[in-house]
Amino acid sequence: MRLTIRRRSGRRAALLAVGAMTTGLLLTAPQQATAGPPNLLSNPGFETAGPAGADMPSCWSRSGWGDNDFSFATVADAHTGTKAVKVSLTRRVDGDRKALVTENSTCAPTVTPGKQYDLSAWYKSDTPDVSVTVFRRDTTAGWQYWTDLQNPPVSAGWARTEVRTPAVPPHTDKIAWGLSVYGVGTLTTDDYALEEVGAPPPQPACSGTAEECAKGKWEVIPAKNPVRSMHAVVLKNGKVLLIAGSGNDIAQFNAGTFTSAVYNPANGTFKTIPTPVDMFCAGHVQLSDGRVLVMSGNKGYPSADGKIGYQGLKDSYVFDPVTEAYTKTNDMNGGHWYPSATVLGNGDVISFGGLKEDSTGNVTAERFSAAQNKWLPMNEVNQTWSYWGLYPSMILMQDGRLFYSGSHTFGNGTPGSGASVYDYGANTVTDVPGLRNKDQRDESASVLLPPAQDQRVLTVGGGNNETNPAANRITDIIDLKKPSPGYTAGPDLPQGLVDTGTGKRPQTGAEGKMYVSAVLLPDGKVLETGGGLHDRADPVFEASFFDPTTNTYQPGLATDPIPRTYHSASFLMPDGRVMSVGDNPGNGTYNHNVSIYTPPYLFKGARPQITSVIDTQWVYGDTQRITVNRPVAKAELIRPAAVTHSSDPNQRFVDLPMTVNGNTIDLNVTSNPNLAPPGWYMLFAVDANGVPSLATWVHLGGPAALAATGEQPSAHEHSFADALGAATQNPAKRDSVPVAPGVAGCDRHYGTVNVCVPTRFPAEVQETAKARCDWLASHQYPKRLKVNGSDPLRLDPDRDGYAC
Repeated sequence: MRLTIRRRSGRRAALLAVGAMTTGLLLTAPQQATAGPPNLLSNPGFETAGPAGADMPSCWSRSGWGDNDFSFATVADAHTGTKAVKVSLTRRVDGDRKALVTENSTCAPTVTPGKQYDLSAWYKSDTPDVSVTVFRRDTTAGWQYWTDLQNPPVSAGWARTEVRTPAVPPHTDKIAWGLSVYGVGTLTTDDYALEEVGAPPPQPACSGTAEECAKGKWEVIPAKNPVRSMHAVVLKNGKVLLIAGSGNDIAQFNAGTFTSAVYNPANGTFKTIPTPVDMFCAGHVQLSDGRVLVMSGNKGYPSADGKIGYQGLKDSYVFDPVTEAYTKTNDMNGGHWYPSATVLGNGDVISFGGLKEDSTGNVTAERFSAAQNKWLPMNEVNQTWSYWGLYPSMILMQDGRLFYSGSHTFGNGTPGSGASVYDYGANTVTDVPGLRNKDQRDESASVLLPPAQDQRVLTVGGGNNETNPAANRITDIIDLKKPSPGYTAGPDLPQGLVDTGTGKRPQTGAEGKMYVSAVLLPDGKVLETGGGLHDRADPVFEASFFDPTTNTYQPGLATDPIPRTYHSASFLMPDGRVMSVGDNPGNGTYNHNVSIYTPPYLFKGARPQITSVIDTQWVYGDTQRITVNRPVAKAELIRPAAVTHSSDPNQRFVDLPMTVNGNTIDLNVTSNPNLAPPGWYMLFAVDANGVPSLATWVHLGGPAALAATGEQPSAHEHSFADALGAATQNPAKRDSVPVAPGVAGCDRHYGTVNVCVPTRFPAEVQETAKARCDWLASHQYPKRLKVNGSDPLRLDPDRDGYAC
């Protein structure tokens, strides 16, 4: 789904106008460096010529990639002195060109991990497609792309651009950088500088107990969730939509009682919302205008004799946070019980997988057009006829392709390597290697690690709902920036206490979690919480932080006192806390308690405050000015949660590089809508101790001048994942794939439909009626379960028609 957009004259005029306006914003006040001398660059003004025969000044190199026509020249039109460097692109399909600090030990400045640096340069350009691009030298892996920091606006005269780097990653000893041109036009640069930012901040004082400052704090709020919610969506107004449908309760389904609720954190109240169809196990995603698109759901429960499985709806609705009501859209092309839902860079939504109306596996892709506000006919959507399973985790990559992480729900025998890259434009699926135990990643969680610009995905835990082993503690990490990416082993998931029915005990050996939650936090870490040792049983009480900078876990956090396994969800709130809801174990019960986690960063003293935001309507490639009440180290956009079954493939943390002038900060917004799809985001400012501000809601989209054309800004894409292996052969056109009626992991020979007796018991349970019945009793199953037909698990030895 690579997005390559060619220029049009009308679009150029519109972008030049937008660039002129942002130039005024950037230059209304001089941006004085808060870092001090010395300038760490050699030959920053190009005045020293290179060695004999060199085509660039000393310590500078021609750099870039892609299909474009370009020229480099050293010119006399300088900001100071007698030399500047001009780079021109006269034709561009992809890639960029730039003058880059030479990547060697003599020319590239030495930097210190953990420090930040201010980069500045003087420039003139006639194109908005310019980016400050930074490379770093890893002491083990060598030189590699690091990040893009800024899109300086068009400027006919000399203008100064300045931006602060993130904290330098571990194992980095040098950086190189330059201004990249990635659109047709000319850029002239001069007088570069790189300066180290000043002294580190004082250590914070603990404002809570020592344990709270180290581990955080959970509390169960007085109000209870009024619905058996399976889905949670944080709305653009800070409220939370909780969707139950029938709530996995066949009695509610038969009565036509379908529910949702809206939670208001401002006053701690819940409001029940009429719900038109059974949205139990639907898909959902936030559209660019903040409405929530809810797709499919449950047309029917499995039959008690096990001959018919769950059936998916075609229905689709949007929920409006303003009216707090559902409105119907057109139908999907087929039913999709447990579908994926991924928002694309142009605001469209693509969906895969799930079960059709007849309980077979759906092999068709569906696409919701943001421009037309409807699901497109099947013949207008590219089809590979692949079956992706249930809730396949499909994460949007920086060039518009989709990464299937290998996380899913209720699946076995996943073909290929278990993870793959899907290119919508080419309509190809290419496996990627390295995912361990690919057939035991049911109910695992996958997350695009902070920041999204790094293009790294973490996959955590999982199990298998058919064979029902103890959940694993495996974590795998993939770097999608690499030419041929593959998963590598991450650190094992920390262990906690597990309740297997006889009280809590420490986890041992390889015991891990399934139905785990992974939540992106404003300080750049990932909260891992909740989960269970087996499918719908044996809750695990453990929580940890994963640090993407060091690829390590911080174990031993405070734990949610409420079990959070099947049909639970945890998600970030605009105040920086985490809310957790739900738990629907196999005996059909549901836990209505709601927990709130206060992370340790909120016990480190007063928050920084965003005291003003000039504009809450943001444009790709723009510069947006905010003021804060005291210095901050970073700012970011976090997309609000839309989570179910450990799955939120749209969750992302987008870094906002800063240009700092005291407490006035210009935030530099990515030009790539694939990194930050259009929509509403939470803006956080975070101090050097990781303490976040309260979030401010901002909307990100394309320039208003281009709205009529529906075009998106050109993205500064990089050449990533471009050396994959051969694509797999797509199946022939087909209607569906067969799926066993027991796909939900329940043996329908026992009890009622919403009571889930395992198809297979854990390996440690002896294959006798007594051992199995003891296990069921210890996990709070009803004392007498009706036998529906035959008795394959031998739970009714006296043949009275009831198990145990």
